Amino acid sequence: MGEGINDNMINTNGADNMDVTHTEETADSDVKYYTLEEVKTHNMKTDAWLIIHDKVYNITSFLEEHPGGEDVLMVQAGADATVSFEDVGHSTDAREMLIKYYIGELKMDDRKKEGTKEEFITTSGDGSSSWTTWLIPAIVAVVVGIMYRYYMQERKSS
Repeated sequence: MGEGINDNMINTNGADNMDVTHTEETADSDVKYYTLEEVKTHNMKTDAWLIIHDKVYNITSFLEEHPGGEDVLMVQAGADATVSFEDVGHSTDAREMLIKYYIGELKMDDRKKEGTKEEFITTSGDGSSSWTTWLIPAIVAVVVGIMYRYYMQERKSS
């Protein structure tokens, strides 16, 4: 029993390294991985794929059923539609419907590129200067108010 396990370990570490990396990409549940370039080629009404949260969906059969119309989907076809999907605020039912159209995942190399881009966008507005956006106008308003009041009092006394 223990010898079988050791034999398998020796075989996977041996000359079949290419098979080992391939099984890592397809994972335990036989998930198919696609490159961003592969997904980009599927951008027609007869063959439309989307990426949402690093998962790839073949939405060709859903185009005519989409409540927002097929044009909305075709704008995103062959690309990462995560931001658009989240901006619309899809319902739980819509999110569950995605399962029917799931065909695989985006390869890790392409995920890193997209993740880095998103991190850069989200970290650019960290809020450290947000106090200046309201404090400076508030000070200006107070100064203008005091000057107005002073000016009005002088006009009444003259």
